Amino acid sequence: MDLKVETRNVELRKGWQIKIDEEKEKLVRHFAGFVLHLRVSITGTAHHKEGGYELKLVASVPSDTVVVTRKGENVSPLLVEAFDVLSQQMKEMLRKKRQSQKGADNSADENTQYGVIQKVSPFESYGFIASEDGREIYFHENALKDISIDTLTEGDAVAYGESVGDKGPQASWVRMNN
Repeated sequence: MDLKVETRNVELRKGWQIKIDEEKEKLVRHFAGFVLHLRVSITGTAHHKEGGYELKLVASVPSDTVVVTRKGENVSPLLVEAFDVLSQQMKEMLRKKRQSQKGADNSADENTQYGVIQKVSPFESYGFIASEDGREIYFHENALKDISIDTLTEGDAVAYGESVGDKGPQASWVRMNN
């Protein structure tokens, strides 16, 4: 991660630089490769009502920029608070990214196909689906989504994603077709 520290109307103190480096290391540990560039800006303000210091973190992440601004009397606690807020925002961004990827995966799902349960062997944890074009598609219990192999019976309508297995066509996922 590229780090740039800048100050305005105030000298950068050694203790602040140490704190910035510590917080940067935490970010690198938790968000390796996600934060591309980080700029820390500390400004000494003339306005006593605003606290004396303004701290701004600007983090560049893939396809976005996150900005956290804090004002207060002491820089060290502002640094800790601002980096904590930045971490929370990073966690939320990654969570949303994972959810949207899951949604994209589910919508593509190797082109959803439909069939009927032809045979179920709950004790062996597998079964077969009769596809709409009459082929036999193998599935393993691990491919079942939101259903248990014990609840499946022959003739149940299912939706599935087909892939190529070691011994021919198999379902990468299977769910009830309501």
